[in-house]
Amino acid sequence: MVGDRQYDAVVVGGGHHGSIVACYLARAGLSVGVFERRGQLGGGATSGSGPAPGFRMDRFAHWTRFCSHPAYRDFNLRAEGLHYVFPDECQGFLFDDGTSFLGHSAFKVVDPVTGRQEYAAENVNRTHEQIRRFSECDADTYLALLDKYTRHWKSAFERYRYTPPSAFGARDPLEYLLERPDSGLEPVYQWMTVRQLAYDLFESPELRTAFMRGAAITTGCFADDVMGLQGVINTLPFVLAFEPTAIATGGTQSITDALVSAGRKLGVECFSESEVDEILISGDRATGVRLAGGGAVSANLVVSGLGLPQTLLRLMRSVSLHPRLARRLHNIHYDRGQLFVANIALHEPPRYVAAERNAGIGPQPRLIWGPKDPDYFASYYQPQMFLRGHGEHVYPFTSVDTLWDPSRAPAGKHMVTVNDVAPPRRLFGAERWADIKASYMRTMLARWRECAPNMTPDNIIAHHLIGPDDVEQALPDMVEGGYSQGSLLASQVGRFRPIPELSGYRTPLKNVYTCSSNLHSGPGIGRGSSYNCFKVIAGDLNLRGATG
Repeated sequence: MVGDRQYDAVVVGGGHHGSIVACYLARAGLSVGVFERRGQLGGGATSGSGPAPGFRMDRFAHWTRFCSHPAYRDFNLRAEGLHYVFPDECQGFLFDDGTSFLGHSAFKVVDPVTGRQEYAAENVNRTHEQIRRFSECDADTYLALLDKYTRHWKSAFERYRYTPPSAFGARDPLEYLLERPDSGLEPVYQWMTVRQLAYDLFESPELRTAFMRGAAITTGCFADDVMGLQGVINTLPFVLAFEPTAIATGGTQSITDALVSAGRKLGVECFSESEVDEILISGDRATGVRLAGGGAVSANLVVSGLGLPQTLLRLMRSVSLHPRLARRLHNIHYDRGQLFVANIALHEPPRYVAAERNAGIGPQPRLIWGPKDPDYFASYYQPQMFLRGHGEHVYPFTSVDTLWDPSRAPAGKHMVTVNDVAPPRRLFGAERWADIKASYMRTMLARWRECAPNMTPDNIIAHHLIGPDDVEQALPDMVEGGYSQGSLLASQVGRFRPIPELSGYRTPLKNVYTCSSNLHSGPGIGRGSSYNCFKVIAGDLNLRGATG
């Protein structure tokens, strides 16, 4: 029987962040039990067979950079089987008029074992020349922004991600940059909308479109959203290829497998199909958890890998919350970050007509294609999507990972992963979602054939598409089917995430903490919420092995 056990610490949920925090707690000398509702650990970081026999696909998260997370080094995850490939040509934008932009990594990985990077002047020159083909001004802007990123933004963003949020009135690592005139980060950027930023930073329709589409990937924000400093510094390196792409060999599941393996060597015990129904409470402290299948697990410390609403309103339902606190938990905004995720098995990879004019465009592990129309993106993209399920125009974000990781397909075959922005789950019923997903797939494949004529039905072996409805059903913490676990609007980042009163990983109970992406530093495989949560726990409990 899973119940009737005792640990120093119980982790509720065996998702990505639950797997991380369990390793750190065990390294600090605690006995740790992890209890997961589903039959598979990892949450969004999972892979499996499909969409045809012999193929392997990522089910949710795909573009990951966990090699830059402190846990990759702290637990020697490479020795646990987590290996990365770093393609040099990392980013491409391909527009419907046949023009394109190919970005090379400004910081190139020179040691795939450690992930050590070096500034790559030759790559910078290549990207600069690519932008010069359509805008001298934007090419100069690229160099200026890269200089600011290299000297100021890169290190500040690293500290921001892996540091608990500062109190209101105390500057965080990004806000410090606002006081430095040479940082290039203007105070107004924290209040500008995505559209304003695109038109303020760039003059060309190519980079204005690319920036707004990039913001929808990195933050989930649309043209009239304010994404704050975090969004600015997250989006620009993506669009302008400052950082290298990283491909996890074997798919995203290899991240989870490495973390679980490292945890077990430290004594972590993991239980799948073991849903926690309630956190048991005595006075102002938790005493353990009760499982949905019966039985109780005793613990001196409870760390929830679920978002604050699930943790406080469901698992801690016997705790009386102040009405304003409860109202704010119900008022968290979730209508950003939804995706269509398609995995398509192919006989051969796409061959793009644009390569005739720009040799090399196409096989990048981050390739976006669609109309070169910033006004459409700024004015029509979101309204059409929210009203009809997807826009008249689509902007797929694609990667043929089997070009670098052939283990995911039978010999000679290929797998391409596609992400595109979708509306919140609640806007449509179940039958309508089925129609929307079928319509999106037809529209996307028809547009694809226009820019890559070999993407015919004969080339497609099978495909599998999931939408926000599927995501929310599988992962209830992904409210509205969004990867962000709370929109990355300026009012819900940093010290305000997801609400100001509970942004520091602590809860109203003295020995209950939360570590999910619902908190700072937000969504994505490799972000810092669980790492930061452990820092707070270690400081509160004076644990050994606290991170720096």
